[in-house]
Amino acid sequence: MTVELNHTIVAARDRRAAAEFLAGILGLEVGPPYGPFLPVETSNGVTLDYMDSDGPIASQHYAFLVSEDEFDTIFGRIQQAGVEYYADPGHHEVGKINHHDGGRGCYFADPNDHNLEIITRPYGSGG
Repeated sequence: MTVELNHTIVAARDRRAAAEFLAGILGLEVGPPYGPFLPVETSNGVTLDYMDSDGPIASQHYAFLVSEDEFDTIFGRIQQAGVEYYADPGHHEVGKINHHDGGRGCYFADPNDHNLEIITRPYGSGG
């Protein structure tokens, strides 16, 4: 089977600010606009296409699988930017990371309250 996620649309109050936040934290680039979208492409070719929205924005969850070294770098950027982080998706364990499946992970909110996550091991992978 060759089904792959290609892109997803991410609603934002300010697409540029939201795309630059994600790209800055993850160490990625903001691509050129494509119609109403401002893309941020991950290393596996999936783009998060930010689009301005005038209405209410429902919080979504986006998880990014990163290496141990990348986690250290990204986590450092989160801390340096003063972004609050959590060990859990409900944002109850403030200032902590988790160690699920023998890896590390944390959650943090973007400017539109989307729940972002970085993990070093896929869930259910053991460890």
